[in-house]
Amino acid sequence: MVDRIDYRSRKRIQLWPIALLRIYTGIFFAWHGIGKISGGDFANGMTGFLTSRLESSFPFYRPFIEGVVLPNSGIFAAMVAWGELLIGLALIVGLATRYAAFAGAFLVANFWFAKGEPFLAASNHDVIWLVILIALALIPAGRVAGLDDGLSDRMPFLR
Repeated sequence: MVDRIDYRSRKRIQLWPIALLRIYTGIFFAWHGIGKISGGDFANGMTGFLTSRLESSFPFYRPFIEGVVLPNSGIFAAMVAWGELLIGLALIVGLATRYAAFAGAFLVANFWFAKGEPFLAASNHDVIWLVILIALALIPAGRVAGLDDGLSDRMPFLR
């Protein structure tokens, strides 16, 4: 028992930078989600953005934008806004962190595909967020200063 407690406290000390990165990323996502929810007509803004970037988006992704997203822009705008908020809140409190980080990576990958920017372009911030979110998903980021630590003994799927 003493060894387990000692191991856990050493792990927490080693992973505190990851906890800070998780919380910062969560604040970033929650902030942008709240802005989209409370900022007015995000659906029209998203439609305008996607329409203006349609020619530069990745060719494999363009049919999805034209055939699915644009005709259902209200639903997709709500999913993006609420998804950003919920992913952000989950990352801030460290609850279901791996799932939230994978969902965030999926969301950011879709942003990147819609923009169509090259992987190593200086303006491509989506790839940076994608790498951060994948790292948070692979490392037990919620086990340090997060709810995942207390719940993982009772709910093994949070490990």
